[in-house]
Amino acid sequence: MANHKSSIKRIRSNEAKRVRNRYQAKTVRSLIKDLKGTEKKADALKDLPKVLAAIDKLAKKNVYHKNKAANLKSKLMKKANSLSK
Repeated sequence: MANHKSSIKRIRSNEAKRVRNRYQAKTVRSLIKDLKGTEKKADALKDLPKVLAAIDKLAKKNVYHKNKAANLKSKLMKKANSLSK
């Protein structure tokens, strides 16, 4: 257990951030899974901006590394554009 008051506070704040980051990352993973499961191009292109914005938001908060975010976005765009009408 931490001995300093600031250490105790840091432990509490880190736990709160960890829970928040896990929730947000899980939400984005669900959005990605739904987008990958889409079979119609129109539906995929409609949902794509929402998913890309969510990925960017996590990259900005360092939940996702910027390169991971870029790779995810690239793969999702290729998948959406390759779908048939």
